[in-house]
Amino acid sequence: MEFSRRDFNRIALAGIPLVYLRGVGDSKINGVRIGVQSYSFRTMSLDDAIKAMKDIGIGECELFSGHVEPPRPQMGRPPEGGPTPEMRAAMQKYQEDVRTWRRTVSMDHFKQISKKFDDAGVMIQAYNYSFRDDFSDEEIDRGFLMAKALDAKFITASSTVSAAKRVAPFADKHKIRVAMHNHDNVTDPNEFAKPETFEAVLALSKYFAINLDIGHFVAANYSPIEFIEKHNSRITNLHLKDRKKDHGANVPWGQGDTPIKEVLNFLKQKKYNIPANIEYEYRGDDAVAEVRKCFQYCKEALA
Repeated sequence: MEFSRRDFNRIALAGIPLVYLRGVGDSKINGVRIGVQSYSFRTMSLDDAIKAMKDIGIGECELFSGHVEPPRPQMGRPPEGGPTPEMRAAMQKYQEDVRTWRRTVSMDHFKQISKKFDDAGVMIQAYNYSFRDDFSDEEIDRGFLMAKALDAKFITASSTVSAAKRVAPFADKHKIRVAMHNHDNVTDPNEFAKPETFEAVLALSKYFAINLDIGHFVAANYSPIEFIEKHNSRITNLHLKDRKKDHGANVPWGQGDTPIKEVLNFLKQKKYNIPANIEYEYRGDDAVAEVRKCFQYCKEALA
């Protein structure tokens, strides 16, 4: 018997134990929800990425917009002096085409994608749609419609403080949570990196939340566990990666300074219902093999 995410939600609300479901929630380990950011499979098609999630056994996904938008042009590496005029022109045309696509694409496109995930037994946890300063109001508004068509529970965004101020009224209008994602650039006040930046932006809307990337947070020399404990009610999900302190490199798990095991066990201890999403970004030859290693790392950490 197959279940869609909508079936899953109805059954969960009815109090039926999830053990009776197949293919949904498979990646909860000792009470901790482990998902994946589909950006981890950025070199693969959406269909191949979904297949990889199913094969690895990951039951929920934060869907990267690059997997549903028109693909970027393949231009290869820029020369030593930077992109050529032809490369710049091709990228500018691509950006204009994507803007048009966002304004005009049918919501059926997203409903069909939602069905693909349903059929694979993988829940779309969130839609990763990064509002930037050059987004039009229509592009912002349509992002919420896309999330609804995907049946995503919230939006994650690598955004800016100035863009967030414009997004706030749309979040209030659609009543959908928008979780801001952090990086490690602590020198730019318009970027999400410092705890106080998150705290200031959370005040703009009750629908604003935090998508905490613990690797970037450590690279910016902050403690993720303290921050998670303080803001757990406003954190929608985590990104798991390993980086070194002082803006250091993104490295295979266990080789950096990020306390991945400690964070996972903290979620377990506190019984926080915060999904921890694998985001594979370090150098490797095979995304599927590396995400599988990361998933195994989570299993061993939570054993």
